[in-house]
Amino acid sequence: MVLPFDDNYFMKKALQEAEAAFEKGEVPVGAIIVVQDRIIARAHNLTELLHDVTAHAEMQAITAAANFLGGKYLHDCTLYVTLEPCQMCAGALYWSQISKIVYGAKDVERGCGVMGIKLHPKTKMIGGVLEDEASQLLKNFFIKKRNLN
Repeated sequence: MVLPFDDNYFMKKALQEAEAAFEKGEVPVGAIIVVQDRIIARAHNLTELLHDVTAHAEMQAITAAANFLGGKYLHDCTLYVTLEPCQMCAGALYWSQISKIVYGAKDVERGCGVMGIKLHPKTKMIGGVLEDEASQLLKNFFIKKRNLN
């Protein structure tokens, strides 16, 4: 039996955020943060719009979730993000003490895994959830970008 609120369900919500980024001309990465099967934060990349290299989807989601919870720690929370976090986002996730990270596509060049970044000892990480969908969205974005230049 498939539960209505499983990793695939929430990753689809993160993919909706990534699609919103795509439509704005941002690298299509989306993120949501969930606590007790409730979405408390939704975000996508805003680096171009805000002219801010730190405006990654994860960073936006961390801030929104912390504001929602009224504190800096994201205990018992799960981040769903369409692309493996980079070292900057992994560092922020470390400090937030988030309980779980679920990502879609692996970032073989700049992901926290290949960069050797350590997460908080209590943080669990799972990759490859709806990986094909997340990867295809990124590929389509960069094909479109190349064709426009």
